[in-house]
Amino acid sequence: MIWVWIFLGIFLFFFLIPTMIMSWFLYSILFRRTSPEKWGRSCAFPEDQEYQRMFDVGMEWAQRNGSSKQEVSITNDGLKLVGEYFDFGFDRAAIIIAGRTESLLYSYYFAEPFQRAGYNVLVIDNRAHGLSEGKVSSLGYKEYRDIIKWCELLHAQFGNKHIILHGICIGASTALFAVVSKACPDYVEGLIVEGMYVNFYHSFLNHMKVDRPNRIRFPVMQEVMFHIWVLSGANVVTDGPIKRIRKLNKPILMLHSKQDQYSLPEKAQLLYDRCPAPKRLVWFDRGAHSRIRINNTEQYDNAILQFLSDFPEISQ
Repeated sequence: MIWVWIFLGIFLFFFLIPTMIMSWFLYSILFRRTSPEKWGRSCAFPEDQEYQRMFDVGMEWAQRNGSSKQEVSITNDGLKLVGEYFDFGFDRAAIIIAGRTESLLYSYYFAEPFQRAGYNVLVIDNRAHGLSEGKVSSLGYKEYRDIIKWCELLHAQFGNKHIILHGICIGASTALFAVVSKACPDYVEGLIVEGMYVNFYHSFLNHMKVDRPNRIRFPVMQEVMFHIWVLSGANVVTDGPIKRIRKLNKPILMLHSKQDQYSLPEKAQLLYDRCPAPKRLVWFDRGAHSRIRINNTEQYDNAILQFLSDFPEISQ
């Protein structure tokens, strides 16, 4: 019996405790906001020319439409959350939901097709991003409640009778969580998602395989998932879009690249097949994860415009 305890002691001291420390540091780097500058209002990857181009084009759109912009805010879960509302005089609005590390400046890039379709546009700093309060990214599991609050603001204060959500990556999961929630208002009429994954664990695993192919993943990755569960209340292993999409009863447009290495195309097809709602899946031959529009601008925008036009419950 003593050898069992000796073995357990060795295991804890030389294996479990060191990996738990490593996983905590990794979690802190990826999912905790440790300073105001982290996940602030700037381009997240300025060294990436394609990414910087997306950021610049978005900023140009915001400058052209600056006269229609006003600062807005809500409070949810004790956090002040901020956004910018572009009022173009319509009675409908789109909320653009960025992924992790991105502020509302990133979301400018995706606003143009909605303006063309006759929608006002709300871009937001998710909790723990930009100028919004908060210290932890909950990967949509708490943020979706913020989205519902934003919808209520658009409806009650600005008179928008119809609202649609557009989410990118984690923002896609957040949008889905909001729409299938029992608290989601009826005037939220559908969603558009780009690069939606089946669950965050699967996406994170693919990030590790692609970006750090020579790193040992077990058990650090599983321990990171444990930290997420404890500190964010997010079960990213068994819960996620693949589970919640079965509850969707409002129209969805899925935009997905065949070159996406993080949210794999076959998983996007699985999500589409399991979705019981009115749905459309548009494939793009070019574009890495979250890079579809910059590589297929006309096709991307036309897919959104066609979707909004084809579904009377959204466009009327």
